[in-house]
Amino acid sequence: MIADLAGRLRDEARRANERRLLVLAGEREACYTAAVNALDGAGIRESETTVVATESALGADFRDCEHVTPKRANTLLGTTRTAVVLDCHDECRPNALGRTVGAVDGGGLVVLCTPSLDAWPARRDDFDETLAVPPFDGKAVGGRFRTRLVETLYAHPGIAIVDVDSGAVERDGLTDPPAAEEQRSPAPPDNHAFPQAAYDACLTADQANVLQTLERLREPGQALVVEADRGRGKSSAAGLAAGALAAEGKDVLVTAPSYRSAAAVFVRAHELLTSLDALAGTDRDENPQRLDTPDGGRVVFAEPAAAVDGDALATVDVAIVDEAAALPVDRLSAFLDAPAVAFVTTVHGYEGAGRGFAVRFRDRLAESAFDVTEQRLDDPIRYAAGDPVEVWLFRALLLDARPPVAPVVAKATPETVTHERLAADELLADETRLREAFGLLVAAHYRTEPNDLARLLDAPNVTVHALCHDGHVVSVALLAREGGLPADLRRSVYEGSRIEGHLLPDVLTSQCRDLEAGKTTGERVLRIATHPAVRSQGLGSRLLDEIRAASEHDAIDWLGVGYGATPDLVSFWDRNGFSPVHLAITRNDRSGEHSALMLAPLSEPGRDLRDRHARWFTERIGGLLTDSLADLDPDVVRAVLGANSVEAPLDLSAHEWRTVAAAAYGPGLAAIDPDAFRRLALAHFTDPESDRLSAREERLLVARILQSRSVEWVADDLGYVSTRECLRALGDAYRPLVDRYGDAAAHEERDRYD
Repeated sequence: MIADLAGRLRDEARRANERRLLVLAGEREACYTAAVNALDGAGIRESETTVVATESALGADFRDCEHVTPKRANTLLGTTRTAVVLDCHDECRPNALGRTVGAVDGGGLVVLCTPSLDAWPARRDDFDETLAVPPFDGKAVGGRFRTRLVETLYAHPGIAIVDVDSGAVERDGLTDPPAAEEQRSPAPPDNHAFPQAAYDACLTADQANVLQTLERLREPGQALVVEADRGRGKSSAAGLAAGALAAEGKDVLVTAPSYRSAAAVFVRAHELLTSLDALAGTDRDENPQRLDTPDGGRVVFAEPAAAVDGDALATVDVAIVDEAAALPVDRLSAFLDAPAVAFVTTVHGYEGAGRGFAVRFRDRLAESAFDVTEQRLDDPIRYAAGDPVEVWLFRALLLDARPPVAPVVAKATPETVTHERLAADELLADETRLREAFGLLVAAHYRTEPNDLARLLDAPNVTVHALCHDGHVVSVALLAREGGLPADLRRSVYEGSRIEGHLLPDVLTSQCRDLEAGKTTGERVLRIATHPAVRSQGLGSRLLDEIRAASEHDAIDWLGVGYGATPDLVSFWDRNGFSPVHLAITRNDRSGEHSALMLAPLSEPGRDLRDRHARWFTERIGGLLTDSLADLDPDVVRAVLGANSVEAPLDLSAHEWRTVAAAAYGPGLAAIDPDAFRRLALAHFTDPESDRLSAREERLLVARILQSRSVEWVADDLGYVSTRECLRALGDAYRPLVDRYGDAAAHEERDRYD
């Protein structure tokens, strides 16, 4: 029965060049037996199938299938499979669901093994445990995400549902679609530089247009961004371009999170070079990651870290970054050292990959010296337009969630909006509001992913606040309750244990060595986003004011935040009363930035916590800037120090003051006593009443004095014509500091030369 149904689903999928989803609901063993029968009935070989399940779940049922754990489902990005079996009995991880379904090709089958659909929302699994942060346990986690998921399974066409325990077919998923139209190669553009064979290999006009745009990589100084949803052939277009460039003798470097993610690039490049008879001495079976041509061209793969190591990018002609959204921002930025570069990425590919490319990296690319061209593909290639499984997935995970359209919120101001606390049950019942709120988070945050949808709906420690204008969400924030930890748990963290879901108490206790940090109760802002049509009008600050008032009413001691530090973000949180208490000494894997932790006190215990950590931060920041933070952006340093609520002490001796004054006004040298200059610089940056120097002067103080960078590096980075001019400018920058802070000895020394 199941084999017959799967065969009919597969026949229909192949005829329409679509995919079908088969839900097998019931006990795991029965699901696995049914899945094996389904694959056999559908005529799908195990070698064409990937099973996504926990290590402990698999027995002998899928011996010859590829096996991937849900946490490693990101390895399926950029790959194509005929069938994927996803087992959701141990955990229903939204990120894994998105990555798994996206790997199935047209004519293929997605098999979802689940508990009984009636009981599934009420069950608690391993993923739920990640949402149950202390003091909550798994029983406190909601089942709203799975409730909504089950509703979508019953509502969308192309989805068959079988109760394997009873043998009942609840839905057959058959839609009787028309046969897919035969794909014809589009006509090549009139003027093209790449070979005709490359355009003959294109399957849609979209792909041919992108290929012609990629011809710009033949010249240095070009940067291209190619975006598409999954299955649009963007990697294939990149592969055709790579092959065409290599045929011209170009050295093309291809990178991606893994070679597997970029395999399609090499397949298409190999096919094109073979058709052009332009392969030289490359045994693809022996080395699939390199293709050589008789004219000295090549296409070679390198892992991202190796690709940006040393002068590797300077020795190639072109770099192609596939699955770009999966790489951290600083790693993406490193590829701007290539002579020409293409970033190929997925529009709705934030299935756990993050949105660093769209949210953070775009600004860096726009500010670069490259001539930037953007192109996107809309026409699907791997499956037909309107594929029902894609439509279902986008709705189930809100992959296409968008903020409200700009006209309906364009007149929103802090005076016209109303504050609402959006309860999870209300969001589950109101699809429009859920899509608006989540769409804002997706559009604004590089870290928003499908797991966050489950967190928003089900995590017991998370609350959602919003500002609404005429019923539409214009600003939204997710908050997580942290702290309030018992003494034994605080002691355990202090002695080296980790506590998930309590970022600020964990870091302040374990890294900053404060045994009492987790005693107070706070709320950390996980995400905050304002509609792009009304940004910079004070709505984010208004929302934080409302959150502050609500938190004080709930007897919360502090508000906190942790984020990848940029000058603008530090300034935003500073304006809203948050003070830095910690700066991570390593870069964040996703944003490529150093994370800042900031606190805003709401009670006396909260103020005590903020004050002591702000003081400790001030005491240690000088040493960090010459060590682990020596490469931190000077503008970030300026912003963080300026936001500090505690002034750095200034206790220079008379001799030290004379040394500083002599360097500022006379023949003295800062190198004679760098610590004195460092303490004076810190006093300037942390003094809220200090007259600010120019931005260039402050960058000079940070880079040369606080970070001890070489004078050659500083002169080059800040645009001084010589090291002599740079050092002279350094002395000039210290003059107003000597005037403002200097004692009698300093002023006497100054007057000697002035």
